[in-house]
Amino acid sequence: MMDIIGYGAFFLTTALIFSFITLGLNLQWGLTGLFNVGLAGFVAIGAYTSALLTTPDTAGRFGGFDLPILVGWLGAMVVAGLAAAIIGMATLRLKSDYLAITTFGVAVVVQLVALNAQKLTGGPFGIGFIPRPFASLAETPLLFNFANLGVVVAVLLIVYFALEHLARSPWGRVLKALREDERAAVSLGKSARFYRVQAFAVGGAIMGLAGAIQAHFIGFIAPDNYVPILTFQIWVMLIVGGSGSNKGAIVGSLLVWAIWAGSGALTSVLFSPEQQARAASLQIVAIGVMLCVILLVRPGGILGDMPRRRPPAQKPSLPVADEGSAS
Repeated sequence: MMDIIGYGAFFLTTALIFSFITLGLNLQWGLTGLFNVGLAGFVAIGAYTSALLTTPDTAGRFGGFDLPILVGWLGAMVVAGLAAAIIGMATLRLKSDYLAITTFGVAVVVQLVALNAQKLTGGPFGIGFIPRPFASLAETPLLFNFANLGVVVAVLLIVYFALEHLARSPWGRVLKALREDERAAVSLGKSARFYRVQAFAVGGAIMGLAGAIQAHFIGFIAPDNYVPILTFQIWVMLIVGGSGSNKGAIVGSLLVWAIWAGSGALTSVLFSPEQQARAASLQIVAIGVMLCVILLVRPGGILGDMPRRRPPAQKPSLPVADEGSAS
């Protein structure tokens, strides 16, 4: 029983870490309309930044400043946000699919740097011994998992309410205006590029924070953690929960991760180790089926706005003359 409760806390912590990334993507796409498919790169930047700032130098690697974990998280947000701002200034003049291709290329470049800059990132071996919050409780997994869950929930609430405030502020209304009708917003004197770069940078900073929290929660990072499947997972979470809704981003993260983890556990039970490679594809199949069902039932996502159908136009009826009226 205690093991089940401990795993539940571990599951919720992992799902809520994904919620940070989904919230960052919701700011970029759901609120501003920026098609970013390179979010794995910003998560990786945050993870490696925090790891280098907080991990002791035990392998002759550059970094190893042994700073507090909170400093690492703040540093991850700053570096990831600056990287997103620089990339945004160079690429946000592109539209839709061209922006998607460019951001995907950025994510590939980040992963290749992490894979080959061995003195900085540890190369394919990654960075280990990353300090974990409440490490003194590691001998009691139940307390350790619940302590980490409490920290993640507290930080997530801060980010959530901050994003809700921004969405209702004049800044958020400008982003929505740019998403809905860019020409109208520009005609009112709003700089489309300026606001989009800001939204892209804030979303990138939140993704970097997610990478940092995940790195310290697991205690180890490697380039294989930031492959394109991460981008696929986060986009599905946002679509399922409801694009444009911060609550939907969190609900979608919990639901999709539950199906992903549940299907993985099911395949490990039903299939032999020799068949695990083929069985792993069933996870993507399960996510695809769920996505199709939700989009058929709720095209706007679980908490998204349903498209409103206009009532059919009625033909105007001709006036009928009274029987006693003159012709």
